Amino acid sequence: MSVIIPVFNEEKYIKSCLDSLISQEEKPDEIIVIDNNSTDRTIDIVKKYPQVKVINEKKQGIAYARNAGFNAATGDILVKCDADSRFPINFIKNIKKKFSDSNSIVGLSMPLLVYDLPGASKSLFPFYLYVLIPRLIMGFYPLLTCYAIKKNAWEKIKKEVCLDDKKIHEDIDLSFHIKKVGKILHDSKTILMTSGRRIKYNPKSFFIEYTLIFFKMLKNHSS
Repeated sequence: MSVIIPVFNEEKYIKSCLDSLISQEEKPDEIIVIDNNSTDRTIDIVKKYPQVKVINEKKQGIAYARNAGFNAATGDILVKCDADSRFPINFIKNIKKKFSDSNSIVGLSMPLLVYDLPGASKSLFPFYLYVLIPRLIMGFYPLLTCYAIKKNAWEKIKKEVCLDDKKIHEDIDLSFHIKKVGKILHDSKTILMTSGRRIKYNPKSFFIEYTLIFFKMLKNHSS
């Protein structure tokens, strides 16, 4: 299993993310951080972890960085997470078990709790409300923020995924493509912690622009 973390100026978050992965009761086979032209101390911090591999992606954009990590990874399961993610101690163990229990699964989605907004870490209701419309329209829970996919499924669809971050939500786009080759399972018991910084500092983008992009993507992927 390979864990892929795209980063762009994440010095405030990356240490907690890596510490959370390193302390897993069952370790990933590799952790790959993709430096997408960071100008702060992010990579200096990452280099303090000898078990973490760093690769560079000069093309700016999270889709480019994510794809570079997926392509470089050697594991049979690819876990993508954001630099502000924090994980339950059985995170890696649970993912391995879900994929070993069913050969039909090509993707695994998980719910999110926000750890740095008052009251948001107490309930999963905001997450399930946020994904309600996409789930009803798509027919499954989309891959968001942190998820796992099969490497062989990625190989089948990697030339089809979209790259323009201004026109797509890269995780939703990946969901549309990978669903074509197998089942996406939602694991409601493996709960991720993530920062609410996007909600706090750019609510218009989070609640309005993401929604508009989703419906544009829906039209494009349905045509």
